[in-house]
Amino acid sequence: MDTFARNYLIGLVTIMVIGVAWYWSSQDSRVGEINNRLTLDSQLANYPFPFRVETLENGIATMNSPRSAQVPAMRFLRTAYPELSKTAVDHPDMMKAQDTLAATQSRAAELVKAFPDVSNIRWVIDERWYNEHGVFLNLDN
Repeated sequence: MDTFARNYLIGLVTIMVIGVAWYWSSQDSRVGEINNRLTLDSQLANYPFPFRVETLENGIATMNSPRSAQVPAMRFLRTAYPELSKTAVDHPDMMKAQDTLAATQSRAAELVKAFPDVSNIRWVIDERWYNEHGVFLNLDN
């Protein structure tokens, strides 16, 4: 290996090591602890959407959500439960699914707010979850 290739390789490896070190140092262990608690809850573990905390800053936990003002609960329910894809909004199965979503999201919020350093929750739509399920949201409008 010539000198240029060796120096290039050393520089590349150094940049990668710095990148990995930066990534690991930016991970919030408190967020991980809260998310571990969420995964241990049987109601949340059995739900098709993984409620989790993305960040915790100044007592505000930013959590992902399958619904927002731009993305109604029906879009989520029809994605998470394909058998409901053609079900009317006022059908008993759809109403039950909506109630289960509300109860599960409330349970996630309750568990997170139980931590003494969490005073409030800010919900944000989980675009990644939708993308992984073949739904691409256009939230720019």
